[in-house]
Amino acid sequence: MTVEEQLIQHAKEGKLLVHKCTECGYLHLSTAYYCLKCGSKGFEDVLLDGTGTIATYTIITVAPAGFEKFTPYAFVVLKLDQSDLRISGFMAGIATPADLPVGTKARIAGFEDNCGIIIKKQ
Repeated sequence: MTVEEQLIQHAKEGKLLVHKCTECGYLHLSTAYYCLKCGSKGFEDVLLDGTGTIATYTIITVAPAGFEKFTPYAFVVLKLDQSDLRISGFMAGIATPADLPVGTKARIAGFEDNCGIIIKKQ
């Protein structure tokens, strides 16, 4: 199974696959080839619980072709609880900033081929 397939499978389970440096313990998204902190090339796979808080987002009200049925929606950045990592994802049903204050608790809720990682409020 490729790293991408593993990432998708774990996202469907509400988890995030990351690489942990075997030298210093620094966490990286699964696309890292060397540690950004110490330069090591040794990693081990770690699964993080996909919970966190909304760091920022953009509300889409005029969707690109193929996304009309989802409008309005938000493209969000989720800061994970267990690390400093941030991931982006798709959150349906967000029409105004009042619908999603920064700091809202959220979680990875799946993966859709059309949308990528799905994030929902907790």
